[in-house]
Amino acid sequence: MFNIPAITWTLTAVLLLSGSYHLVQATKPHQLTDRVNNTLHALMNILMAAMLWNLAPSTMLAQIAILTSAALWFIIQAVARPEFKVLCAGSQGRLKCLYHSLSMAGAALMITMMTSHITTGPEHAIPLPNTHHAVPRPTTTTASATLDNLPNLATPLTIIFATAALVFIALLLRNRKPVTTATSKTAPKHSPRKQHSLEALGAAIMALMFATMA
Repeated sequence: MFNIPAITWTLTAVLLLSGSYHLVQATKPHQLTDRVNNTLHALMNILMAAMLWNLAPSTMLAQIAILTSAALWFIIQAVARPEFKVLCAGSQGRLKCLYHSLSMAGAALMITMMTSHITTGPEHAIPLPNTHHAVPRPTTTTASATLDNLPNLATPLTIIFATAALVFIALLLRNRKPVTTATSKTAPKHSPRKQHSLEALGAAIMALMFATMA
């Protein structure tokens, strides 16, 4: 995706570290939904890191399906009835789940855009084995037209995630004191600063990756 190795390696390291953090959180004795959510975030970060190197192209459809399902899962949490307190509760929790749904959907769309870039060219041709000529694909099909229009979404998504990064940075600067609970049966809650730092970093990476596709 990036022509500068230093940027690619830096983003890969950040994504893998973020994914590792979420994976560790998923192993802690939180609620089941917290473990599932952290596992999905870890998986998204790992898939995005693999995306930077165009790894496992044969599994791209599976990756898209997993991320799309994850986006749907966060939407379900966001619109759940208030009595289901293990899901997203309160206006802030629902907004957070909606944003996470957008992130999952954005990652799925990013993989789709990369898939269309790999499998289609300016002439929509697919080379066949043991041949020296490409077989032209129909350029008027609905699927082809949809793939061609996907790059047009890169710019607005860049703006959306860049704005999200600025919002999380503002929240990070506002909430400077970690919030903990001093009970013997429950573990300390995560610091808002740590959460906002991860969200800001993730949004900035999403914005940067979409900017390269614009």
